[in-house]
Amino acid sequence: MAATSRMAVATLASRAAGFVRVLVLTAALGLGTRLLDAYNVANTLPNAVYELLIGGAMASVIVPLLTRAALTDPDQGVLYTQRLLSLMVYGLSAVTLLALGIAPCLVDLVAPGFTPEQREMAIVLSRYFLPQILFYGVSATAGAVLNIRGRFAVAAWAPLVNSLVVIAVGLLYVASRNFTLLAIGTSAGVLAQMALVVWGLSRSGFPVRLHLDPRGIAIRRIGALAGWVLLSVLGAQAFLVAATRAASLSGQGGVTAYQNALAVFQVPFAVIALSVMTTMLPRLSRSAARRDHDRIVRDLSLAVRVAVAVMAPVAVAMLLLGRPIATVLFDHGNSAPATVRTLGAVLAAFGSALVPFSAYSILQRGFYAMQDTRTPALITAGVAVTGIAGCAVAGLALPAASIVVGVPVAYAVAYTFGLVATIVVLRRRLGWIDGRRLIRTHVRVALAASAGAVCAFGMTCLTGTAVPLLTVVAPAGVGALAYLGVARLLHIGELRLLVATAVGGLRTG
Repeated sequence: MAATSRMAVATLASRAAGFVRVLVLTAALGLGTRLLDAYNVANTLPNAVYELLIGGAMASVIVPLLTRAALTDPDQGVLYTQRLLSLMVYGLSAVTLLALGIAPCLVDLVAPGFTPEQREMAIVLSRYFLPQILFYGVSATAGAVLNIRGRFAVAAWAPLVNSLVVIAVGLLYVASRNFTLLAIGTSAGVLAQMALVVWGLSRSGFPVRLHLDPRGIAIRRIGALAGWVLLSVLGAQAFLVAATRAASLSGQGGVTAYQNALAVFQVPFAVIALSVMTTMLPRLSRSAARRDHDRIVRDLSLAVRVAVAVMAPVAVAMLLLGRPIATVLFDHGNSAPATVRTLGAVLAAFGSALVPFSAYSILQRGFYAMQDTRTPALITAGVAVTGIAGCAVAGLALPAASIVVGVPVAYAVAYTFGLVATIVVLRRRLGWIDGRRLIRTHVRVALAASAGAVCAFGMTCLTGTAVPLLTVVAPAGVGALAYLGVARLLHIGELRLLVATAVGGLRTG
């Protein structure tokens, strides 16, 4: 937990810088403009391709295999890791070249609602951005090696460098309006992130070296495990594409409203749940290698309970304060007021998805630690089908301007289904799931969050909406105090544990 707290601090700083990056780009390019929509779609493509090929396999296949190699190989897995890193570099280089060739098709797939002018801008930008596929892959693999070696700091802080570079580029763009600078500078940020992680890996004592022949890492075994992961990632990416397509049907600014609201939604998830998952996965993999299922259950239960105790009040704040939060964060520069209002509604709707999405993502790590990629793939496929159906219903049933608001509702329904399915299957697989403790914590958190919501709503009635910042700060502060007060009365120990480990982690950090 101490490592988790230190990583959460690094993640918070990186996400804060990422937020500033979003705000700078929004002010520079204009919320609701065709240029920002084209930029966001083009910048989504390398992430989508990377996730399709590597991102899903990183947690479910690569980290468990690297962990086992470190435990069982005479050289602590050094040669195995070097060969795997070589395979990543060669394979992703080829994929990047292919993606550059089919860039127009990728843009058409993600954003069918674009005008011809927007489409052309997105294609040009995507050709600058798609090399990020290689940068992200190398960065993630090197970061995984560092995490297995017990070094979490560099990989957690590296996104901060990326954001700082892009912030500088955005500010320079305001002064110069140089389109090429904007395009090259965005990819330069990811390149800087990769360089920092590789440097950190080298400084850790690991000999960073590429092998011309990467064989000897059981590529067939990786392929067999990754086959199910590919189904899982295909489902997740199909859901993402369906959501982006639905958002593009809401007209100008729809894609940006969805993606910016998604960025806000992901901040608490990354700071708490993702930090917990990253530090937990190597330990889960070791427990699975020793067939210590009781330890796996206890670790998963604790991770979910801590995450829910933090996520529930944040979800309530998003539901109640989505519109004023959007105004405070994005109503600047060239932003269109109508798009800001839409973004606020989308952000509020995303509040309903935060808790099920976080708990689902944590529990999925239990399967990956046991090197079971088939079960989570099938569950994720069900999540994707549910989410895509939800996006389709939103597109058919809602007015054009409101379609994008239906997308986060589809997220909430889909990930609630996925959470229930994951709990049922894990319980059968492991024999128990610490259900009584999980239910007790969830009930107490729900009561405390409800008290916070009532107090926050009462404060919104008093403050009104004339001053957006006051409309956010006063209700959020009162609601947080009420939540913490009731949580103390109800003896929600997960919050005390989180505070204690955070303080201890900072002191030892």
